[in-house]
Amino acid sequence: MDSNGLSDPYVKFRLGHQKYKSKIMPKTLNPQWREQFDFHLYEERGGVIDITAWDKDAGKRDDFIGRCQVDLSALSREQTHKLELQLEEGEGHLVLLVTLTASATVSISDLSANSLEDQKEREEILKRYSPLRIFHNLKDVGFLQVKVIRAEGLMAADVTGKSDPFCVVELNNDRLLTHTVYKNLNPEWNKVFTFNIKDIHSVLEVTVYDEDRDRSADFLGKVAIPLLSIQNGEQKAYVLKNKQLTGPTKGVIYLEIDVIFNAVKASLRTLIPKEQKYIEEENRLSKQLFLFVVWNFELYMIPLALLLLLTWNYFLIISGKDNRQRDTVVEDMLEDEEEEDDKDDKVIIFPSTWVPGDGET
Repeated sequence: MDSNGLSDPYVKFRLGHQKYKSKIMPKTLNPQWREQFDFHLYEERGGVIDITAWDKDAGKRDDFIGRCQVDLSALSREQTHKLELQLEEGEGHLVLLVTLTASATVSISDLSANSLEDQKEREEILKRYSPLRIFHNLKDVGFLQVKVIRAEGLMAADVTGKSDPFCVVELNNDRLLTHTVYKNLNPEWNKVFTFNIKDIHSVLEVTVYDEDRDRSADFLGKVAIPLLSIQNGEQKAYVLKNKQLTGPTKGVIYLEIDVIFNAVKASLRTLIPKEQKYIEEENRLSKQLFLFVVWNFELYMIPLALLLLLTWNYFLIISGKDNRQRDTVVEDMLEDEEEEDDKDDKVIIFPSTWVPGDGET
């Protein structure tokens, strides 16, 4: 801790020989991070992520704040876990959201690296979600690609009459961000985001914020787009709305979205309760730490009775109707399957927040 009673904290992550460090958050005891780190998990049984928190000291050795660990093998698959980890050898705790999922769920790239415009990659994606692969990784329902192109006529948030806008793209508990375009009301991002779809009834949310270095980001507007309403390959201008989505704010955002999914898988997933969303919708952006670990497994069989439900939901999906049901029998069956695969696993980390203990002020 510095003489002013504050810290300049950052966090280090280590999984085996893979190491990452978050950015430094100056002069705060309640830091928030908006970063992503990718780990490859090569051991089927899981692993342990070592996390250490540090206080940056200019001109001398950084001060150790505390440490904690995440044992990946102790967490169930295809479920988001909210963890509050007390820092050992120090005060405070870290808040994390941890999800074990069957595939690498998210990625960011430039428009030049568009997966669907590469014919070979597009064919691979179409093959992955073809009707012939309904028993392969049942929880991987589909593929979503979002091109965040530009915005126009944004609200001015700074005293200079400008804004420093960036975008947050969310699908359930997956969240990715664009870079910030400074002092601009008509920013161009030209970024491509990809997500794996777990539930075809999910809603894509794209929110525009104004970056403020001294305090939390200012809300500029958002759009919410149900996946089943998307028209593939069309660049559209979406009017930005308020936080409650009840009325427009100022400006529009240009998006081009593609959805590829297996309707049979999607219909079966409809029977399973919707995943709880842990991401907090507030100005204090990215208040959690999101962790995604990749596992691979197969479904051996589906009871005959469930095939009737699957067929019924298949027709609901292809007709665009949302008729969500709850079937704990299907959920238990999916949770019990733990087939191994030889593919590399992947961990994606979004570091987020450290809360000081009662002993600090």
